[in-house]
Amino acid sequence: MFIKRLELINFRNYSNLNIEFINGFNILYGQNAQGKTNILEAINYLSLLKSHRSVKDKELIKWGKGKAYIKGVFQKNLGDFSVEVLISEESRKEAKLNGIKQNKASEVIGNANVVIFSPDDLRLVKEGPEVRRKFIDNELNQIKPKYQYYLSLYNKALFQRNNLLKSNFDKSLIDVYDQQLAEYGSYIVFHRIEFIKKLSIICRLFHRKITDGKEELVIRYKGDVYEEDINKIKEKLYLSYKNSIEEDLKKGYTSKGPQRDDLQIFLNGVDAKTFASQGQQRTAAISLKLSEIEIIKGERGEYPILLLDDVMSELDILRQKHLLDSLKGLQIILTITGIDDLGRLDFKNKKIFEVVDGRVQIKEL
Repeated sequence: MFIKRLELINFRNYSNLNIEFINGFNILYGQNAQGKTNILEAINYLSLLKSHRSVKDKELIKWGKGKAYIKGVFQKNLGDFSVEVLISEESRKEAKLNGIKQNKASEVIGNANVVIFSPDDLRLVKEGPEVRRKFIDNELNQIKPKYQYYLSLYNKALFQRNNLLKSNFDKSLIDVYDQQLAEYGSYIVFHRIEFIKKLSIICRLFHRKITDGKEELVIRYKGDVYEEDINKIKEKLYLSYKNSIEEDLKKGYTSKGPQRDDLQIFLNGVDAKTFASQGQQRTAAISLKLSEIEIIKGERGEYPILLLDDVMSELDILRQKHLLDSLKGLQIILTITGIDDLGRLDFKNKKIFEVVDGRVQIKEL
């Protein structure tokens, strides 16, 4: 699939923008803080109905304005479709699919499949577990429409249980939340395990190719429960919450559950986070992101849109070449800071845009 057109009104530093993309390389170049990343953020927002950069939607509205509007026109194998979002300071956001207002976010999320790759993703291996959980959750939100729904229910129940743990309460009340967490958490854990199984196979193959067979990448799921049957997951999660109540009371928070899951990443049999070089960690991160693309292709039947946010400047020439060689057949929208960067990269079927202070114009070279 690919995005044909993007329209922004009062989004970030854009008062009004209409931009048309090609199904190939779309290159946004300009100095920092001009609005390049804002365009990628808007496209990604249309996929997940949330920003990868801001927690609060209100931060996306142009300063001094009360509302922001985003619209994307996309093309899939089955035809065109549109996604629109209206963000307001005074009310909940409104989302439309093909011009029809949708009451549930799950009806919109995942229609536009997008993978965004930024310098932060190059730190997937060496950062804390919350970074890797976010990576897993963002992927599953796109390929499993109900995943975001269950994740939201789980987080609400977790918040309420944690509040109980910090106050004087009847211990019988905690069992209500233990049951809810086990119910919602079993769905989350089941699909995470299934996802990581696929990720591990694809990632290993990608990494062998990128490193010319010199490195073996192994991905493993790390969680309190590992079962392939969702009912067994539910039973074991419930027991883990019940058995940890005394510890949780001392700590003041829930110490067990999928909110503490992680990925274990090994290179040639050793922990990549602790023992791999920075270059090896970055190569492993590239393999993870490329695998994400292939999983979406397998689930949806066509490739997602790939957004590369200033990633090229973070990679050496060899890793840039490996990355580009693996991206044939995708629509790519990437940002770079200077026109000189183009000479080092072999882009074919390209369209170049210059971005200056919230204004975009096509550039001929």
